Amino acid sequence: MCGFAGFIDPALRPRDELRSIAQCMADQLAHRGPDDGDAWVDEARGIALGHRRLAILDLSPEGRQPMHSPSGRFVIVFNGEVYNFKSLRLELEARGYAFRGHSDTEVMLAAFEQWGIESAIAKFNGMFAFALWDRADRALYLARDRLGEKPLYYGLTGRTFFFASELKAFYAYPGFAPEINRDAIALLMRFCCIPAPHSIYTGIFKLPPGALLRFSPASDSLPAPRRYWSLKAAIESKATAPFRGNAAAAGTHLDALLREATAMRMIADVPIGAFLSGGIDSTTVVALMQAQTSRPINTYSIGFHETGFDEAPYASAVARYLHTAHTEFYVTAREALAVVPDLPRIYDEPFADSSQIPTFLVARLARSKVTVALSGDGGDELFGGYSRYRVTPKLWRRIAWLPSALRRRLAAAISATLTNAGSAVGSPARNRLATLVHLLQARDRNDFHFRLVCHWKDPGSVVIGTNDAWTVHTDSSIRVQGCDFRQHLAYLDTISYLPDDILVKVDRAAMAVGLETRAPLLDHRVVEFAARLPFRFKLQGRETKCLLREVLYRYVPRKLVDRPKMGFALPIDRWLRGPLRDWAEALLDETRLRADGFFETAPIRQKWQEHLSGAHDWQNQLWAVLMFQAWLEQAAERSAAAAHAPPPPLRLPPLRSTGAA
Repeated sequence: MCGFAGFIDPALRPRDELRSIAQCMADQLAHRGPDDGDAWVDEARGIALGHRRLAILDLSPEGRQPMHSPSGRFVIVFNGEVYNFKSLRLELEARGYAFRGHSDTEVMLAAFEQWGIESAIAKFNGMFAFALWDRADRALYLARDRLGEKPLYYGLTGRTFFFASELKAFYAYPGFAPEINRDAIALLMRFCCIPAPHSIYTGIFKLPPGALLRFSPASDSLPAPRRYWSLKAAIESKATAPFRGNAAAAGTHLDALLREATAMRMIADVPIGAFLSGGIDSTTVVALMQAQTSRPINTYSIGFHETGFDEAPYASAVARYLHTAHTEFYVTAREALAVVPDLPRIYDEPFADSSQIPTFLVARLARSKVTVALSGDGGDELFGGYSRYRVTPKLWRRIAWLPSALRRRLAAAISATLTNAGSAVGSPARNRLATLVHLLQARDRNDFHFRLVCHWKDPGSVVIGTNDAWTVHTDSSIRVQGCDFRQHLAYLDTISYLPDDILVKVDRAAMAVGLETRAPLLDHRVVEFAARLPFRFKLQGRETKCLLREVLYRYVPRKLVDRPKMGFALPIDRWLRGPLRDWAEALLDETRLRADGFFETAPIRQKWQEHLSGAHDWQNQLWAVLMFQAWLEQAAERSAAAAHAPPPPLRLPPLRSTGAA
């Protein structure tokens, strides 16, 4: 796990200047790679690569980056892990390759030389983002792993091509002057995150998961990324290669896949552990880890004193049964709130999933003892864990029988009634009817799904100067043939909510403290197998994740894990009325909002007053605005500071002593 940055600049800068800029850009990512840093340049081509290293495999100098291939043709900076590098190494050694060290990076470079770039990537089992310079082809290749575990930003300003693991690296490039993307703000208001390929800055993009981009220095425009892997194709292949066995056979096969995926992710030259909430996903991962080692696995959970938000007792019970070395940390409201001022810098662009706070806290806890932590991310999307997979099809059926033209006319009539009625319709009824109008306007079931999960239903009415271009989630390219609505909902979550929200949340929180996270459930073989399964294996009545539960029951008793899903949440609604009220009020000040010029003040102030009064819980809508405002407040400061020095350490109190459960 590391961070990298670089650029191609045809301005013929001196070698030392190129190296200095690349090193400075990479140093903004020192939290991702606190162990080492270096840079490489090709003055004649104007290319510079900078790298920060978190040493996980091959802690010797042989594992340093930027790294060259055996022939010298390729130079790489790489973030992530290729878990099957040992088997690939044996195959390459049989073909005559000799290796200096034992890092996966060295194996990747030899694989590129032997099989070519795209064929080599197809062989990789891992999480990765990399920038690869091909000296022979005089081209730069950017790639991102299949599910989007690792981030990669890129963009073209003038004739300079930038790329980096995080946006903050770009601030260190001389003269970088980004423009805020108002359409991205609208997406943030809808989804509480900014989905790929968009970023908060105009002209800067996120490389989509499973994509490869080739850039030539001779080019004066950005090329389109190409998909080398597609979940859509994996799902559609079910029609020609469905799983033929029963649920018991599927469970046995899944068990074997998950055991191997977990074992591969336990390979490290540093201490490893796991997050443990006591839920189905994390318990499965920990059980599989503990079943494959004689030493107690280090497990970590956090608890809260607030009623309805504390999962720590469940995690402790699982840890006792599995005999892990468990550490739990009960967080006070003050300790959780101390993280809030640093969220804009941790997440680098506005990000408004409030579970970012406990995610950071458990990552910080784990980093006190380990460098790698396994997580259960992906279980809900792959194995039917969200209640909306049961509820949404029922809601869609209630309106889908109406012709779309009639639905639109009905929506228009309700809107007109609300407008004419004015204050005669109370706020609760008005909000319910507005939601109904929003759903009636859905063009199809994809559109209906995304309207249901939207927070601000009409960002165009609150974000000034936006086109509200959210068709990123609704165009025809994401429609999948041969699957029912429930499977389709899970697919949509896997290509959007998972990489754009869940994996962003985990990556940034963990890397802020120099912790590598690994997700066995996101092994692409597990994902492809899950795509072939009938959805009835996953969801039956009100019971979610049926197949994954059956695997887990082979390792722990049902009574330890059969409980309602809680999620990783905090009482943000209460905190906004209490300890966070002054902070929020300052950011939502009417004069300030008008001066900043990004939001219409009236709808925001109305929701803020309704939230304070207790008439409504608008925490998700308000948190999105607050996270943008907090990010905006720090943007100028970050931009100025990044050009001169690495960012300051996080302003967080030290951990109190933690106890073993």
